[in-house]
Formats: sequence, structure tokens, C-alpha cells
Amino acid sequence: MSLDDLRNRIDEIDLELVKLLNERARVVVEVGKLKSRTDGPIYAPDREKQVLAKIRRANQGPLPDRTLVAIWRELMSGSFVLEKPLRIAYLGPAGSFSHTAAMLKFGQSVEYEPLADIRSVFDEISKEHCDLGIVPIENSTGGGVIETLDALIETDVKVCAEVLMAVHHNLLANCLLEDVEKIYSKPEVFAQCRNWLTATFKEAKTIPVASTARAAQMAAEEPNTAAIGSKIAAELYGLKMICENIEDIANNITRFLVVSKEDAKPTGEDKTAILFSTAHKAGALADVLEVFKKYNINMTNIESRPSKKRGWEYYFFVDFLGHHTEERIQIGLEESRQHCLQLSILGSFPRATELL
Repeated sequence: MSLDDLRNRIDEIDLELVKLLNERARVVVEVGKLKSRTDGPIYAPDREKQVLAKIRRANQGPLPDRTLVAIWRELMSGSFVLEKPLRIAYLGPAGSFSHTAAMLKFGQSVEYEPLADIRSVFDEISKEHCDLGIVPIENSTGGGVIETLDALIETDVKVCAEVLMAVHHNLLANCLLEDVEKIYSKPEVFAQCRNWLTATFKEAKTIPVASTARAAQMAAEEPNTAAIGSKIAAELYGLKMICENIEDIANNITRFLVVSKEDAKPTGEDKTAILFSTAHKAGALADVLEVFKKYNINMTNIESRPSKKRGWEYYFFVDFLGHHTEERIQIGLEESRQHCLQLSILGSFPRATELL
């Protein structure tokens, strides 16, 4: 076939795709009508996982799975609008890593609400001003995000999904490297770039701010000032990429949580997040962990935070494999409560197995 013949064939296929996509959309509209009568949630993480898994299984190439999954995420984003426009809260302003994660997860068609700090994301969900929120919870280099851990203690939201995203940090500025006097970014970002900063700067002052996008905004407004942030932030705020990929560890991954008023239904490949506190006595935490071992509850993460109510009392955050509706886990959690001052289920959600 000639080049023109091949292009004509592509045009024909494109027209068929448009027809099929709109046929799919008409079914989505009917789904939305049913959900409105039953008051069902528009975003169903369990259904999302099933659909994307089915697409991967059906794919025989030559397109890679990643390409098809990205297309289907955009289809689902458009479907949300047809059912009911979703409003997603994130740590802003635009161009933050949270913004990037939200866009990769929920696509271009939903509404986004940038907020000044992580606690505000939780508050907007609690007040039902937003449908979903996305917040960073831990980084493979820097560990847990304190603001998110504290907000999980103090609010009533549920975790309904998680997102894994590779994060690359860049020094952004409109001056020469040797002229940088101040550097803005999140505290966790400074921790992830500590070795590079120590080797590169002798006198530049690092100043923590609420988000990397806010750091970029400030760097764009002040002379001899830089920010550590994303390529998108550089483009949005008119900054130059002075140095790229300055994170100390190349395989730098941040895990984000999607929070809402409800958690997700079981998928067969789930995780559960819980929060508990123990009495200040020898072996209290070990007693809880022994129960987990007894019921084969496999932990994937554990973090601790001071309770702020009593001295030397701590809250523990634990993620483990499985859904809280499973009988084995229900029995194990009930027995664990005997060793806790408090134990709350923060939510069960599909386990993220691939980077966005």
C-alpha cells in the first residue's frame, strides 16, 4: 500500500473509533442515571482496577500497555463528566507534584481544586466541598509525610486508592547557579536532595514552603532565588531548568493516597490502612504485631507520630495486604483492639502495582 492508502486507512479507523467511543459514552450516561437513583459513588476504585486489568489482558500489541491504560484513564475522566463532574482537591498551586499525580490518575476532564496545604485537602473532603483529594503519604527516599499523617489522625476521611509516581527534582531559577542565594521547596524535597545540595552550595539558604509549586512561584518573583520542583512548574512560572534530576537516589518514588468519604470495595488485590495507639508500657506494640503474625496479616508500611495529647504516647500507621471485610482480617483487628487504646480503619483500597 502507498503512503496515501495507509493514511486513508488510518482515517477510516479513526472514524470508527469515534463512533465506538461515543457508543461507550452513551452507556456511561445510563450508568450515571442508575447511580443517581441509588446514590452510588461516581468514582469506584474497584471498578477502575477491573477495567484497566481487562485492557492489559486484552492487549496483544504493538501498543504497550502503558499507552492503552493512559487512553482509558482519559476515557474514564470524560465518563466522570457525563455522570457527574468530579472535583479533586490537591496540594497546590498548579504545577506541584500532587497536581501531576492527580492529572495522571484522573485525567483532563475533571475539576481540580488547588489548596494551600495538605490539611486543607482533608478539610474539603470532610465538608464535602470536593469529591476526592490526593495527598503524598511517603517517599522512597525521605519516608513519611508528617502533614498527611497528622491529618489522618485528626479528620474522618477514608483512603480509597493509592498512586505511585516517579519523582524527579530539578533546580529552577532565572539566574546563574553561582548567583543563587536562597532555595525554596518542601522540607521532604530538601531531604531527598540533601547530598546534592551539600556538594553544590556552601552558603545558599534553604527555606521550606508548603509545596514545590509555591516554591516555583516565589523563585520567579525574587532575584537570586531558586526552587526545587518539577518541569511543569518551570514551564508554568517561567523559570529555567538550571540542573535536572538532582535527587540523591535515582529511583525516587512518591506514594500518594486518594481520600474521600468512603473506601473501596474488594478487588482481590487490596491493601488496608489502619491507625492505632497503645498504652505506654513495655511490649504494647509487640503485642499488636504478634496478633498480626498470628493471623498472617502482612504489613507493607508502618509509621509513628506522637499523639499530642499525652506525653510518650504514639499513634501508629500501618498498611497491610488484604481488605478489612475479609474474615481473617476482621478477627485479627478485633483481637488487636484488646492491646490498643484506639484502633481505626482508615480504609481499604486497590493496591497500586505500577507507576503512573
